[in-house]
Amino acid sequence: MDILLQVIITGLATGGVYGLIALGFVLIYKATSILNLATGAFMSLGAFVCLTVLTGAGAPFSLAFLSTLAFAFLLGLVIERVILRQLIGEPIISVIMVTIGLAFILQGLTHIIWSPDYRSFPEIFPPDPLDLGFAVVPSGLLWGFIFAVIGTIIFILIFKFSRTGIAMRATASDQQAALSMGISVRWIFALSWSFGAIAAVIGGIVIGNISGISIYMGDIGLKVLSVIILGGLDSIGGAILGGFIIGILENLAGIYLDPIFGGGVKDVAPFFILVMIIMIRPYGLFGKEIIERV
Repeated sequence: MDILLQVIITGLATGGVYGLIALGFVLIYKATSILNLATGAFMSLGAFVCLTVLTGAGAPFSLAFLSTLAFAFLLGLVIERVILRQLIGEPIISVIMVTIGLAFILQGLTHIIWSPDYRSFPEIFPPDPLDLGFAVVPSGLLWGFIFAVIGTIIFILIFKFSRTGIAMRATASDQQAALSMGISVRWIFALSWSFGAIAAVIGGIVIGNISGISIYMGDIGLKVLSVIILGGLDSIGGAILGGFIIGILENLAGIYLDPIFGGGVKDVAPFFILVMIIMIRPYGLFGKEIIERV
């Protein structure tokens, strides 16, 4: 078995999950121009809610999953209505700082309710890996990738073809024009936060199934920043492609560079890529370049 092919396949599976989490950032940013730094907290909170419904209520995974999605949808609506709507018209940096505070609040609530102890999901999916002949995909990554692909396709279909998606695209393009066409911009903002929360929660469940959950698992949200900046903050396709690229490069660094430097390169590789992207192409591969005349 070619080790390089194995690393690339594993990187693609990992990158698919990164891409799904990145959608949580992109969906909110496209409609509101806000970079939600509380995405990681949404991930961990959703994973704990799903685990509680699974183990505490004894519900099947399908019911626990749908219940968690409903919780995420309501969470997005409440946060936008109670907190973010009050900040309309304020400087963007102020709103971003509020999302950082929100992340710590949600992490603290998760700590209070569930404690900081590490938890693991019960066995949900068949444990057998997928043998492709030239590479083997572990069961956790395989099912995580499947969930990421299905979730991504659903979001793309909603955004491209539904009336709600068209309204979101119109709002992202020009809020004043959208208002003049009878679109409720405030409702679109609320939906954007709900969809972003759902994407983050699915990512949290997937990551939790692969490696277990804790209140700190949301730190992966910072790693996903390199994905959305590589793909472009306002590009859904860029988020997916960026996830694949970061996933592959991260795994290559772990295999080929960690032994040379004594470890740790895999963990910092996404952030090194993030710095390089900002220096060379600040708007990402598919981001919209904004030119201001002065």
